[in-house]
Amino acid sequence: MQNTAVITDIGIDYKTNQVKVNLLLDTKQIESIEKLKDSKLSVEIKKYRKPRTLDSNAYAWVLLKELQEKLNIPKQDIYRDLIRNIGDYETVPIKNEAVDKFREAWSKNGLGWVTDTVKSKLEGFTNVLAYYGSSTYSQHQMSRLIDLLVQECQQLGIETKPKEELDSMLKEWGK
Repeated sequence: MQNTAVITDIGIDYKTNQVKVNLLLDTKQIESIEKLKDSKLSVEIKKYRKPRTLDSNAYAWVLLKELQEKLNIPKQDIYRDLIRNIGDYETVPIKNEAVDKFREAWSKNGLGWVTDTVKSKLEGFTNVLAYYGSSTYSQHQMSRLIDLLVQECQQLGIETKPKEELDSMLKEWGK
């Protein structure tokens, strides 16, 4: 069962000295939850992000295809450059001999999971800039990606959706 919730209380169980968390789940299915009582559970708690709409992703790829045709550059390359421009990355110090293996493994997460390298201050290490692909993007980050795509297209005379439609699409992300 996967659900959204709000933490309503946090404390310490004085018998076990463990953290105790009360959650208010966004569900009315108490029977399925009662079946889990006193069971060991696998739990992941992270901040909720509204998923981006498929329309925004589809429109991004329409614009990428237009740019590919105009620039004669593969749309995958344009996409990867834009991912770097968005700048959502982690700097990971990696032993020099493991850099290639890390970069290869990172890229298997998806098309936009790219890496760059910079010199590390640590001897025997290289800093790898590991960029996250747009599949992990929040609505705000996806909005920045589409804004960059629209700017690139407009500079090249490629027609894009009117501002009103773009604004409407952006409003849909918040719903």
